[in-house]
Amino acid sequence: MIWYTALVLAVGAERVAELVVARRNARWSRERGAVEYGRGHYPPMVALHTGLLLGCLAEVRLADRPFVPSVGWTMFAVVVAAQALRWWCVRTLGPHWNTKVLVVPGLPLVTGGPYRLLRHPNYVAVAAEGVALPLVHGAWITALVFTVLNAGLLAVRLRCENSALATAALGARP
Repeated sequence: MIWYTALVLAVGAERVAELVVARRNARWSRERGAVEYGRGHYPPMVALHTGLLLGCLAEVRLADRPFVPSVGWTMFAVVVAAQALRWWCVRTLGPHWNTKVLVVPGLPLVTGGPYRLLRHPNYVAVAAEGVALPLVHGAWITALVFTVLNAGLLAVRLRCENSALATAALGARP
């Protein structure tokens, strides 16, 4: 359980690093006239991601979930791959990347890196991690609850983001 706690804490530290990058990028975007969309769904998103980390630790401890090597190591590989994809997205988007929906009007869509293959690759990373991180140590209830709640939140987020990008492409403001 100690190594799993360290893994979950490392993912938590990665989230803090994301917030540092997002804050810097938000400043850059706002200096260029960025418009923020979807403020209402951001607090539930933060709560859900925090709940994922806490749920992983709580379920493993309280339900005495075992580590099953064949599942655990496979899911660990998925967690690592999800982190690599997430940071590939961050690097590709550069100062455009953010945890909030901030769109600088007039800037073209980024189509390089993982965006050559998918419109929203970061959300693939989020979904994969939301299943894999809990399952590394058998926290299947946390994986299930996160996946269901995340699907609903992602539906809202994707509508918001797609609408914001379409509005920006037309040069309009909300």
